[in-house]
Amino acid sequence: MSKQNGKQIGYIRVSSITQNTERQLADVRLDKVFEDKVSAKDTKRDGLQSCLEYLREDDVLHVHSIDRLARNLADLQKLVGDLIDQRITVHFHKENLIFNGSDDAFAKLMLQMLGAFSEFERNLIRERQREGIAMAKKAGKQLGRRASLNKEQINEVKHMIKAGFSKSKIAERFGVSRQTIYNVM
Repeated sequence: MSKQNGKQIGYIRVSSITQNTERQLADVRLDKVFEDKVSAKDTKRDGLQSCLEYLREDDVLHVHSIDRLARNLADLQKLVGDLIDQRITVHFHKENLIFNGSDDAFAKLMLQMLGAFSEFERNLIRERQREGIAMAKKAGKQLGRRASLNKEQINEVKHMIKAGFSKSKIAERFGVSRQTIYNVM
């Protein structure tokens, strides 16, 4: 599994700041860990990019599961292919798959199948979100954050601006940020 010269590097990802990363790779001895708390909709993630820049030949990249690295098949295949080309081993622990440049046809098939399932799952989630939003709109539910100021307050803010009051004083009067006042303008 691991090569003697290389380092054991971990990549951990959760989808939001509130989620906990502790269970991922908890039992794996690692030299360095990179972490992201964002969606894997693409590869533009600070932690992932730092990890990819840090990795060197003979290192082993440990990832809890395939969907932690990428949520679409094209990104997954490119990431793993590029790492193998650099002679970096990729170990997915949940699936117990290791990619190190050997021509393991079964491992390649599993990567493609699991990557495709991951992409399919992401598409289903997005579809359910769109359906839920459409239903909420149809039911007349408030979506997003409520406005900081009502129509009467907005009119009053506009009059105060015309009268020459400072944006800071207006914001203080209504208990909102100056940016809210600028947005009204």
